[in-house]
Amino acid sequence: MKLAKVLIVMVAVLALASVSMAGTLDDVRSRGYLRAGVNGSVFGFSMPDKKGVWKGLDVDTAKAVAAAVFGDANKVKFVPLTAVQRLPALQSGEIDVLCRNTTQTLTRETKNGLNFVHVNYYDGQGFLVPKKLGIKSAKELDGATVCVLPGTTTEMNAADYFRSNGMKWKPVVIENTAELNKAFFAGRCDCLTSDASQLAAQRSVAPNPKDYVLLPEIISKEPLAPVVRHGDDQWYDIVNWTVMALIEAEELGITSRNVDKMLKSKNPQVKRFLGVTPGMGKALGLDDKWAYNIIKQVGNYGEIFERNVGVNTPLGLERGLNALWTKGGLMYAAPFR
Repeated sequence: MKLAKVLIVMVAVLALASVSMAGTLDDVRSRGYLRAGVNGSVFGFSMPDKKGVWKGLDVDTAKAVAAAVFGDANKVKFVPLTAVQRLPALQSGEIDVLCRNTTQTLTRETKNGLNFVHVNYYDGQGFLVPKKLGIKSAKELDGATVCVLPGTTTEMNAADYFRSNGMKWKPVVIENTAELNKAFFAGRCDCLTSDASQLAAQRSVAPNPKDYVLLPEIISKEPLAPVVRHGDDQWYDIVNWTVMALIEAEELGITSRNVDKMLKSKNPQVKRFLGVTPGMGKALGLDDKWAYNIIKQVGNYGEIFERNVGVNTPLGLERGLNALWTKGGLMYAAPFR
C-alpha cells in the first residue's frame, strides 16, 4: 500500500510539473503582452535606437509573435539579456520566448530543456581584426588575444579552432556584449570573434568602421533561432509557425504593402494562409487572421531582412544562405495546409 501511495504521489507531481510547463499562451494573454528576451546591443538584430525604440531582425521576429497572438505587434516587452543570462531566464519563466541570436545545439535542446523553432538566420562564426595588424587569415592568429563572450558556442568553437590548428590563444572574456566590444575597439585584444553577422553589426557602429576587417574564415555552423521551453507544444507551434509564416509570405509574394489586395486572391494557398479560408488559425488556437496580422504589421521575411541587415543598411549583408530556397538559400517553410 505504501508503494502504491508513493507512486500516486509521483504521478501527481509529474502531472503538476507538466501543467506548470504548459499554458504559455494563456499566461501571455492574461498578462496582455509578450515578454521576449533579446540581446540589446547588436545593431540590426536587437537594439534600441536613440529614441529608445527597439529595432532589429530578432525584434521583428518577436513582434511577429505578438501580432499572431494579439493582433497587435506592439504588445511585447523586450528584456535585454547577456549570453549567460539568456537560457536561465527562459528556463525560469522570466521570458516567454528568447529571440536573441542563439545557436541551436543538441545539449540546449536536451539537457537544458529547450526547444528551438524554425531558424530565422543562418550564420557562421568569424573573426574581426584591426586592419593595421595586416592579418589576412585566421591561421595567422597564433598567440593572439581574443575578445569572446563566455558561456557561448562562440567560446567553444574558438577553443576548438585554435586547438585543431595547433595555435595558442589568450581569451579576454567579458559577459556583456557592449563592454566586450568596447574592450576590442579600445585595443585590449587583437581580435573579436562572434557570429559573422554580429561582427558586421559591431563594425558598422565602430568609431572608424573602415579600420577593421573581417577575416575570410567561417569556422562553424550557427543556425540561429527563437527558443521556447520544453513541455508546451501549443506555444512551440505558435512561435515555430510564426517564423515560417514570414518565410511563406515572401515565397507567395505577400508583403505588408499588398496584403490587403491579396485577400482577394483566388490562389487557394494564399486564401488559407491569410485566413480567407478558415482553419489555420483554429489549429494553433489563434484567430484565422493571425498570419495576415503578422504580414500587415511586421512584413514578410524579405522585408524584415532588408530593412534591418540588408545591403542598403550599415551592415550591408547579402541574403546568402538566408535567401529563399527558390533563390539558392535555405529559407523554406513547411506547407500551410
